[in-house]
Amino acid sequence: MLKDKIIHQLEISDDYISGETLAKQFGVSRAAIWKAVKSLKNDGCTIDSVPNRGYRLVRQSDSLNSDIIKENMNKRARSLALTVLETVDSTNNEAKRMLAGGFDGNALIIANEQTGGRGRLGRSFYSPKNTGIYMTFLLRSSLALSDAVTVTTAAAVAVARAVEAVTGINVQIKWVNDVYANGKKVCGILTEAVSDFETGIAKSIIIGIGINITTEHFPDGVSASSLGTTAPVRNQVIAAVANELTAIYDALPDHSAFIEYYRNHSNIIGKEIDFYISNEKHTGKAVDIDEDGGLVVKLPDGGMTVLSSGEVSVRPAGSEPPETK
Repeated sequence: MLKDKIIHQLEISDDYISGETLAKQFGVSRAAIWKAVKSLKNDGCTIDSVPNRGYRLVRQSDSLNSDIIKENMNKRARSLALTVLETVDSTNNEAKRMLAGGFDGNALIIANEQTGGRGRLGRSFYSPKNTGIYMTFLLRSSLALSDAVTVTTAAAVAVARAVEAVTGINVQIKWVNDVYANGKKVCGILTEAVSDFETGIAKSIIIGIGINITTEHFPDGVSASSLGTTAPVRNQVIAAVANELTAIYDALPDHSAFIEYYRNHSNIIGKEIDFYISNEKHTGKAVDIDEDGGLVVKLPDGGMTVLSSGEVSVRPAGSEPPETK
């Protein structure tokens, strides 16, 4: 895309670049360069235009840019078929459409905006343009369905590692799939499997990840926040997540490379929780995360149980804890 190429050149240049130079470099007319620059300005890029000198990026842009993403990817991540969209109903839905159309490879779909972003349990995921990362990994699989459940755990670790590496912001993971910063949710993950029920094997895994980068205002009833970083980091975080997730995914079903990190970054261990089994509410205390990513819970009667999936909420501070023995 011409806009991506132009903004990339402006980002790596310390001086003005003439429209003529850009036109020759990309094999287009100067009018095409002018139109692309105008569109970039409308997208929010601060570009200085000076007659007889050309264009210069005054403030680094955080526009999604496939070239920058690929430059920051390692060799394994660059093997993903990369698609960057301006808007889509849901990147997970786009992955399903690719599968329905016969795609049988590994892909990464990214959107600047989702009009129908989805979270777990049928919830919506607020996805305004320009302020977040909305992406889906579509990965071939030979995992048993029981092992595929832990992909969500792996994705949470990949996001946490990437955010900390790129931004320096400390994050925690709320079992099983939410990433928190400063006590507020900043990332949600929705994993779906396309399975062969006869063999019990997941043929493809769809991993949807939404990260709030600079989103400031959320709809009523949405308890979430954003990383709040002022630096333009979206392209770098996307690449870092891809690097981390592909490495972890390729090692599955071995969890040893990431489970200790997941445990150490848990924000739920040691806390009183409510959890649901078959729509029935239970209480207990989260005491550990086992080697498979299951949440170990101590029950009020002193017994123990391990949750492999489900909905968990931390009991409010000061609430009456369940009786334990």
